[in-house]
Amino acid sequence: MNAALVVIFFFLAFALFLGIMARRGQDMDMEQWTVGGRGFGTLFVFLLLAGEIYTTFTFLGGSGWAYGEGGPAFYILSYGCLAYVMSYWLLPAVWRYAKEHRLHSQSGFFVKKYESKGLGVFVSLVAVVAMVPYLALQFLGLGIIVSSASYGTISPLVAAIIGTVSVTIYVMVSGIRGSAWTAVIKDVMVLVVVVALGIYLPFTLYGGIGEMFREIQAQRPGFLALPDEGYSVSWFVSTVLLTALGFYMWPHYFTSTFSAENEKIFKRNAIFLPLYQLVLLFVFFIGFAAILQVPGLEGERVDQALLIISKEEFSPFVVGLIGATGLLTALVPGSIILMVAATVLAKNVFGALSPSTEERRIMLLARLLVPVVALVALWFSQQSGQGVVLLLLRGYSFVTQLFPAATLSLLPNNFVTKWGAGAGIAAGVATVTYVTVAGTTIGDLLPFLPQVLADTNIGIVALFVNFAVMIGVSFATGGFAVRREQSV
Repeated sequence: MNAALVVIFFFLAFALFLGIMARRGQDMDMEQWTVGGRGFGTLFVFLLLAGEIYTTFTFLGGSGWAYGEGGPAFYILSYGCLAYVMSYWLLPAVWRYAKEHRLHSQSGFFVKKYESKGLGVFVSLVAVVAMVPYLALQFLGLGIIVSSASYGTISPLVAAIIGTVSVTIYVMVSGIRGSAWTAVIKDVMVLVVVVALGIYLPFTLYGGIGEMFREIQAQRPGFLALPDEGYSVSWFVSTVLLTALGFYMWPHYFTSTFSAENEKIFKRNAIFLPLYQLVLLFVFFIGFAAILQVPGLEGERVDQALLIISKEEFSPFVVGLIGATGLLTALVPGSIILMVAATVLAKNVFGALSPSTEERRIMLLARLLVPVVALVALWFSQQSGQGVVLLLLRGYSFVTQLFPAATLSLLPNNFVTKWGAGAGIAAGVATVTYVTVAGTTIGDLLPFLPQVLADTNIGIVALFVNFAVMIGVSFATGGFAVRREQSV
């Protein structure tokens, strides 16, 4: 067993230990398991939100896209900042309503707002469908990281299975508290490792960040710009918009807001989280540094650019630290996604269909569903055949369809009816599903469109379909005879 593998397994064991210890002194009822008793202060809420943001998507996908695509990778830097600006107004309103009604889940929010258990079940199913590729992304990334950092000693599948078992155990035991404790260690390691690599590699290999970009431009002219077709300007703008609007529509992001002690926490975090986004620049620097040093990576190996160049430049011990950091970027958000998916299925699907079920039985079912959801995501991670970034964008196209109905429900006089909300979400999801299953694009479906429209992200097209159907159905079902809703 090499030094890298020893370091990786040490941090895996430490993360598991923290997850189990997090439940000490706590009665793990549904409120403690899912939202930490709504008692998390600014630091823990910050770490939870950041912990979910900086995943294997950032660690592998960000550097991999910088290596493989160049300029289009900067969309990853852009959308988070827009989402944080929106959170200044959005999250306090969501938190107030959730606290008033003692909500534990996103679908519970829809049930209360639209007075429809059926809509809640539908939203739950859409949310779980969106979360499966996101969770699969974490397991896929975990397998890549551990296998590569162990110099091939462990296969990606075995690494993914070990990580899946570990995260399943501490989710079942400690819920969101285990994730919050582990997020502290993960964030410290991400900051240290990513910033150190992002500075060290450009200066050591090229003599500076500016020199690195000049050399890339000299050898690959135009690589750092947006192309005229494909990942063009219209794709960039529509993708940034899609991911910004859908950012807090992920059920695990949405639910994490319920754990805050008070609403002022969100406003403070909205100020500081954009600064945290700057860490992504160093992730890109790593990917750019690898372009000329380890050329020719294609397919799935593009996502390994960070690890491949690290193995060429550092000792196994340092590679182990880098691999351990990547491991934690999968475990922390993966645990939250897993917990939320299981809770949604137990409380908002089964619980809605069988309302007489006691909460302790719902809690037991949620815990039992954790390994089931984990196994489904593990299987999906081995079958998808997609890169890390594209896997996440697929999930975003689905989950963003919840945005119109969720945000309009916060208005004092919401004109959207439950029928309009459900029909709009269904139309948007159907549009995304058709294009995904058919393996086509807007340009393929409508070849007469100019390139600027043909490159538009399908998720945004589906969002327009969603909104149009929602307005039409709400009008037909009396929504515009404005009814007085509960104020936020």
